[in-house]
Amino acid sequence: MTTLSIPLIQRRSLPAKTLAIRLISAVTLYVAMAVTPAWADPPLTSLKLAELDDTRWLTVGGGLRLQYASRNSATDDSSEFSINSMRLYISGQLHEYFKFNINTEKYEGDSMMTIDALLRFEFDPTVNLWVGRTLVPSDRPGLNGPYTGMSWNQYRQPLFSADYDGPAGQLGRSEGAVLWGTKGKVQYLLGAFEGLEDDFGNDSDHLLFAGRLAYSFLNVESNPGYYTSATYYGTQGNILTTAITLQSQSDGTGSKAESGDFFAYAFDVFSERVLSNGGVFTFEAGYKEIDADFTLASPPTPSTDDCFCLFDGDSLYATTGYLFPKAVGPGKIQPYIRYMENNPSDASSSDTTEWGMNYVISGNKASVNLNYVSGDANASGYSGIEVDTLTLGIMLQFY
Repeated sequence: MTTLSIPLIQRRSLPAKTLAIRLISAVTLYVAMAVTPAWADPPLTSLKLAELDDTRWLTVGGGLRLQYASRNSATDDSSEFSINSMRLYISGQLHEYFKFNINTEKYEGDSMMTIDALLRFEFDPTVNLWVGRTLVPSDRPGLNGPYTGMSWNQYRQPLFSADYDGPAGQLGRSEGAVLWGTKGKVQYLLGAFEGLEDDFGNDSDHLLFAGRLAYSFLNVESNPGYYTSATYYGTQGNILTTAITLQSQSDGTGSKAESGDFFAYAFDVFSERVLSNGGVFTFEAGYKEIDADFTLASPPTPSTDDCFCLFDGDSLYATTGYLFPKAVGPGKIQPYIRYMENNPSDASSSDTTEWGMNYVISGNKASVNLNYVSGDANASGYSGIEVDTLTLGIMLQFY
């Protein structure tokens, strides 16, 4: 087996003058947008294209994440504006128990792709079935999605197999089915998916199995379907939820020459408390362990074949934030800090810290974010170049 050599690169922090100039520019733009009256009334209701009666309707909506990032590292000292994400949401109901969703995604420079195409059989809060291309039961960051995360950069940890834009799925989605429901304070998710296809050695077409079990000690979270959020800005009262997630696929990693298995589990906890002064304290943390037979550092031989190699090791994160009770203009200020650490079994560890501030105009439908990230952690789970990044982001949703 070959071993991936991961060089140690010294961190090169932003020079004080450069950092000050960029920070002042970003804050000025941040404040200007925050106090502009036009932001006070963004379009926040989905467009209903057709409504035949109370049980038959069709709606359309969308989401947009824009960012301006300034980076500094040993190999990259640049600034750029980019479309972080652009989504189109189409949903409809044909019967009281029969609904559907079609959602698309577009990155900067990439073509539009369909990420969700599912039929929803929703009979009762305790028993629901989603079939098609849909979200694989995952840990909390995977179920949060980019539009309901408190931090701007929550995907700097090793991913589950369906999270890669590759042969096992895209953005956490795969073709399959999820049986899910909520009974009292317990929520369950059980899914079977196509996962990694036989082009990478899965000749027996083994399925990817995934499940999640969550328990709410206080208020039960209310979300669309089985998705989660990284903050509710206090709108759902006091919350304390813990959960465990499992994923497994035989022949879920490797190449045509040699395939291997994939197994992972994760624990996460989420707490949100509304304080007596009206402020909101939010805390989220999780631990993930992945066991993959073949990794980026230890691929199968011969290494000339394309390999769907995954991370092997463990990872953890913690995020905490506070939403100030008093509004400043049309929104409220929410500072936060997030720490992420990745520990592969066959390479050196990496970590990243993000200091950020949200200007929350309308919950997860309209906000402005300013953050500073420093570290070498990334979604591969293996250490990258030490980089310092200052980012100004805008998030809007229409649904």
